[in-house]
Amino acid sequence: MLRSSSSSQSRIRRRTSGGNAVPETVDELIAILDLQQSAENVFVGQDAGSARQRVFGGQVLAQALTAAYRTVPDGRVAHSLGAYFLRAGIAGTPIGYTVERTRDGANFSARRVVAAQVDRVIFSMVCSFHEMEPGLDHADAIPLDVPPPEACPALSEVLGARSRRATEAWRQEWGVLETRFASDTSMLAPGGFRDAAMKVWVRAERTLPDDPKLHQAVLAYASDLTLLAVSTVPHPVEFGGPGMQVASIDHSMWFHRPARADQWLLYDQVSPSASAGLGFSFGRLFADGRLAASCAQEGLIRLVDQA
Repeated sequence: MLRSSSSSQSRIRRRTSGGNAVPETVDELIAILDLQQSAENVFVGQDAGSARQRVFGGQVLAQALTAAYRTVPDGRVAHSLGAYFLRAGIAGTPIGYTVERTRDGANFSARRVVAAQVDRVIFSMVCSFHEMEPGLDHADAIPLDVPPPEACPALSEVLGARSRRATEAWRQEWGVLETRFASDTSMLAPGGFRDAAMKVWVRAERTLPDDPKLHQAVLAYASDLTLLAVSTVPHPVEFGGPGMQVASIDHSMWFHRPARADQWLLYDQVSPSASAGLGFSFGRLFADGRLAASCAQEGLIRLVDQA
């Protein structure tokens, strides 16, 4: 699965030599998800780099899910994962993924994945796979009164206007993902702050192959995009700016229904709590008006002395 051309792999190697790039085309995104098998249950993924000089957490999440899929019987689909980001990844350095085949039952498979760079464990994840079957079906309705993506500004433009980073820097940070800002609750309300919430539209910048495993991996990649940032929405701070240290700590995800990552998805995000330097957020991804996936994340949002 997820095969890419050697030219795509070579483009990634050239682009990561400076440690400051992310996938900007679908071919490059597919290439970083085209893991190479180095031993039984061990896979190696290339890193596309990051403008923030560290590995993007969504990339590690997507590659780990891809590694787990390589060991799962055909016909089983990922329905849940829970991950911890243990150390910052080194931009431009390959990542090794070791998969433990925890269990293969009659209908479910469980896997544990550990990611390491240069003998340093940076990430761990458990995930579960299930054979599709009929059953009860209900879902939250998609939020109303959300402008369509065509009527929304690029997220990079909004963040460029609100932060010290230029619009182009934000655009390059997400590269292959097209993102549109729908709304947030950053304005003060009478008597205090509004609830912390944000909605964005997101999709891959062009059509992806039809492999459903690939689409789940890209959904995982995109799910780490803005989820931690929503925990700072009601506060007069610049997310990731000089006065704040940010890092994802844990990330959980549930896949409810099939969804294409190359079609517009509404990412509806809320943060019920921020305290003790930690932000906590929930997210829901809607595809074609139906709930496709849910996410939860806790991360570091530590205020630092700029003196």
